[in-house]
Amino acid sequence: MELIRGYHNLRPRHRGCVATIGNFDGVHLGHQTVLGQLSEKAAELGVPSVVISFEPYPMEFFAPDKAPARLTRLREKIRALARYAVDRLLCLRFDAEFAAQPAEEFIEHVLLKGLDVRYLVVGDDFRFGKDRRGDFALLRKAGEQHGFQVVNLHTFAIDGERVSSTRVREALAAGEIGQAEQLLGRPYRMCGRVAHGDKRGRTIGFPTANIHLHRTNTPIKGVFAVEMFGIEGEPVQGVANIGTRPTVDGTRSLLEVHLFDFDADIYGRNVSVEFVHKLRDEQQFASFEELRKQIDKDANAARAFFAQRE
Repeated sequence: MELIRGYHNLRPRHRGCVATIGNFDGVHLGHQTVLGQLSEKAAELGVPSVVISFEPYPMEFFAPDKAPARLTRLREKIRALARYAVDRLLCLRFDAEFAAQPAEEFIEHVLLKGLDVRYLVVGDDFRFGKDRRGDFALLRKAGEQHGFQVVNLHTFAIDGERVSSTRVREALAAGEIGQAEQLLGRPYRMCGRVAHGDKRGRTIGFPTANIHLHRTNTPIKGVFAVEMFGIEGEPVQGVANIGTRPTVDGTRSLLEVHLFDFDADIYGRNVSVEFVHKLRDEQQFASFEELRKQIDKDANAARAFFAQRE
């Protein structure tokens, strides 16, 4: 899959495609249905498929304090989209200049001149352009004028309710890992690079792989039985804490993973951590010794979970 960063990187060879527009956060089963719809049309017309997305997401630009936690960072989303036969991802920077762009200008510059879209899939509640004046009707009208088809995206429901990024976030926040996996169509994972930490875990017999998440907020918090991928012997089972580490006065989100029966040097490795089962919420302890005792209990609980699963 080709990543195109910004409108200015569009080239004549990028003209002629089928496209869809959205955040595609999580690339869940609902998104996958849209991508399947897009892929079928791309094959029919003999043109590439393009996902048009934004960085940051519009909500993150307009109301960063109220924006929901991301299910996937850009790197994770790229990896997920590539699995579902997307040919190109056009990532547009959402800033003040972009937000002030009239809807008609977006259609003219991006959809027509930049991409020469032949077929466009969007939700009928999709809004875009300055003051959110652009809508499905405006796109349909533009399509009729310029010869491209605009259609509603196919929704996908489970238990009579539409699959959405919000539903996935709610399941993760509630510790319902199985439900989140059902909505995503795959286990929930987070990716990142293993970094040096403060080495405190080592002093109490629980060395951890520390993964900085580069997020202000995470959709999942607490202590989990996990599996790590991207290292020798994968998947390697372990126990993980994701949160701010209140016992040691932590402030930023960090994923700490203690791997069972594993002592290789993996600093600097890009890894994926799959959340398998929630053990408990993150909590603050009065002392480091109390924390050590709880980690011991958590590790035993995770080992017992994996033993029961086999």
